[in-house]
Amino acid sequence: MKLPPLRAVQYFEVVARLLSFSRAALELNVSQSAVSHQIRLLEDFLGERLLLRQGRLLSLTPQGELYFEGIAAGLGQIAQSSEQLRGGAQMQLRLAVYSSFAVKWLIPRLAGLRQQCPELDLSLEMVAEDPVLSDRIADCFITVCPNARGYSHTLIYQERLFPVCSRKLLAQASGDWPDAIWQLPLLSVQSIYKSRGEDWQRWAEAGAMGVPETVRMHHFSHMLMAVEAAAWGQGVTFVNDYMVRPDDPQLVRLPVHQLETGDAFYFTCKRGRAHEAAISRLRQWLLLETRQSLPLP
Repeated sequence: MKLPPLRAVQYFEVVARLLSFSRAALELNVSQSAVSHQIRLLEDFLGERLLLRQGRLLSLTPQGELYFEGIAAGLGQIAQSSEQLRGGAQMQLRLAVYSSFAVKWLIPRLAGLRQQCPELDLSLEMVAEDPVLSDRIADCFITVCPNARGYSHTLIYQERLFPVCSRKLLAQASGDWPDAIWQLPLLSVQSIYKSRGEDWQRWAEAGAMGVPETVRMHHFSHMLMAVEAAAWGQGVTFVNDYMVRPDDPQLVRLPVHQLETGDAFYFTCKRGRAHEAAISRLRQWLLLETRQSLPLP
């Protein structure tokens, strides 16, 4: 059995996953020319072209796709078996997670995780935007982008939004819902749909309504800030299921329709590492906890 140059195989896995020589060089901590050299060695050994360059775009050939699918799981198994024999810190795990999800949902439940999985040593890497999927960042991720090459994705939550406000502000509204909502100041979160006021526009359209031109609207870049403003009685804002508990003493959900955003949250890890003990434990715990507290269709 003649093996290919194993360093070249490792380099190809990173390039194929990231579809970028420069990003692969950064992850491997080598020069871009060293990455290119290893890819040429592998292609010469196999007698097949694995990658196509079209200007700045990099893509896999059909042979490259097949080879990548075959080696990714194998490299993961090698790494897992090596860790087991070394007796190293295989139960240490880094999870990259959105800051709002971490603060409002995950951190309050960490005591339960430690009780159920005391052997798991979990470190949190909080991110504001979609994280770059790389071992340099974390071992596993919670993300809304389930299309990364070479990664396994497990659905944990599909997002929906509903309006909330303080109980004191709610007392100022009169008349029938949902039209009564326009009497109150609105807090718009730009990070939901990027455009100012688009969250309220979409919610109104979902209810076959329009946003009155006279409505008072204040804008925030992040949901965490808007929720804090709503708790202080400054207006009505959108939250999702993990931002506010049903028994929240400050905020009350308004008796109006909700809005499906189309975003879904996934637990993501490298396909070749999906069966590692620490990752499997964390995935199982997340699935159980989210099924109990966050709705799926």
